[in-house]
Amino acid sequence: MIKARSKISAPLTVPFATLCLCTVISAHTASSAAEENGGTEKPLWEFGLGVGGVSFPAYRGSSSQRNMLLPAPYLIYRGDFLKADRDGIRGVFFDSDRINLTVSTSASIPVDSDDIKVRENMPDLKPTLEIGPSLDITLWRSDDRHRQLDLRLPARYAFTAEAQPQSVGWQFTPRLNLDLIDPHMAHGWNIGLLAGPVFGSKQQHAYFYSVQDRYATATRSAYDAPGGYAGWQVLAAISKRFPTYWIGGFVRYDSLNGAVFNDSPLVDSQHYVAAGIAVAWIIAESSTRVPTNE
Repeated sequence: MIKARSKISAPLTVPFATLCLCTVISAHTASSAAEENGGTEKPLWEFGLGVGGVSFPAYRGSSSQRNMLLPAPYLIYRGDFLKADRDGIRGVFFDSDRINLTVSTSASIPVDSDDIKVRENMPDLKPTLEIGPSLDITLWRSDDRHRQLDLRLPARYAFTAEAQPQSVGWQFTPRLNLDLIDPHMAHGWNIGLLAGPVFGSKQQHAYFYSVQDRYATATRSAYDAPGGYAGWQVLAAISKRFPTYWIGGFVRYDSLNGAVFNDSPLVDSQHYVAAGIAVAWIIAESSTRVPTNE
């Protein structure tokens, strides 16, 4: 049966992994299916605060690494309409037993071009926001729903986060996502694995990799970035909820081999690794209990 809902999702795999630690989400979806499967009851909401560290490149293709210490709010909401779980803060446009139509969001940080040798004297990169639909299809799951393989098909429109936003084009990132909720011998740890290619529009790639004639130098030739294939990513994440605190971390590997903009003078690294870890202490929880299959 298809249920009418709404969904907004902020996945772990945002560019530069910044939002991974700014909003720490670790619950699993609570639904009427939990009652059917004999699930337990847990608080309607939980809230905590913590801190985390993250290391990531200035942008995909940059050899300049950024290391940041960030606040890590911890939020769980197990409502029937709105949910905050391992997939983000969300509702559902519609969901069936195997298909969800969601809204996918992402973001990137600002970059001071004077701090990046290959971008010296070029315009700074503004922070960007991305939003768009994602069709999520469950390909397989175990009877207890603790192991699930999904095909996720997010397409997001990007724009700069400033007083007068400018379009930064589209990005399409199909990926396979495997969730292992407290797998055998994991002692309560939850594991997520994700992998897939990246595709971007000409406007998306131009924002990061094009060099206009007026910014060309003896060592940086003019370049017009095309749209198309932009490499691939693989990510692994792990988390565990203890009685009074939560801990989680991720590592992501990116490859730009074969990307259409590989010959841009602004690309000086074909591979990179981003990683982060966070700890959050549980401050409060709801006295209202709801059924869940966590």
